Amino acid sequence: MSDGLSRSGSHAPRHTELSGIGHAHCAAAVFAGGGNRCFWQAGFWSEAAPRLGLAPQRVAATSAGAAIACVLFAGRALEGLAYFKSVISANPRNVYPGNVFHGRPVFPHAAIYRRALLALIDTAALERLRTGPEILVPVTRAPRWLGKRTAFAVAGLADALEHTARPAVHPRLARRLGFVAEYVPVGTCATPDALADLVLASSCTPPFTPALTLGGRPALDGGIADNVPAEAVEADDGPTLVLLTRRFARLPVHPGRTYVQPSTAVPVSAWDYTDPDAIQAAFDLGRRDGVVYVEESGS
Repeated sequence: MSDGLSRSGSHAPRHTELSGIGHAHCAAAVFAGGGNRCFWQAGFWSEAAPRLGLAPQRVAATSAGAAIACVLFAGRALEGLAYFKSVISANPRNVYPGNVFHGRPVFPHAAIYRRALLALIDTAALERLRTGPEILVPVTRAPRWLGKRTAFAVAGLADALEHTARPAVHPRLARRLGFVAEYVPVGTCATPDALADLVLASSCTPPFTPALTLGGRPALDGGIADNVPAEAVEADDGPTLVLLTRRFARLPVHPGRTYVQPSTAVPVSAWDYTDPDAIQAAFDLGRRDGVVYVEESGS
């Protein structure tokens, strides 16, 4: 496996053979989930999109990738990076066991996540999102034969097994068990609070977040059904750019899709809300990879 930035496309599985996607050809984009690793996507897009004129009409973004996509298309990328680093700089621990005796959350992640979303996506930013590309955010729905607690346990086990056995870009096990993705357009969110509810539901990963509901039904992390929801935005009017957040031994070669993965493992833990330097490192790696992508595209 190459140590450099790698991508795959319909005609060129080797990254050095594929031309970049420009404004006229980027019909859709996909932002995979991955917690803090998604800051790599923010760095990549911040470099590649303006220089290549990337202007997708449709976006599918799951879990933390949904947060990144919303911040990017609201024009708040650098503000988002600075704000999140500032907030977690003031958070010394990822677990507060003593809170259990005071009726407070043991894990601070959900509260920090929600405050960040509301600080960055206000009413004006939400309106900008409505004038941009259609953004679809998936939440995973469990099969009805599973109870709420059992559904979270089975989903977590399926996800762990897929990543342990043979990591795949598009996991299948959860869907074979009956878990399905339900896609909610960002444009249907009437308020910033509603958008925060949606993104948190798509990121629902107990114990880091509490068990959540959306629309009166249990909501699981959107990445359980498919962490890379390319099928949701594909069409015949142009290719889809797929931004991953981890490295894979092999990338899919699929007509109409270009998969791009980080050049090295993104140097941040998905749920570490104590290390702003690691967040910056993930963003900076994305920027460097974005520059390479542009150069390899001949622009």
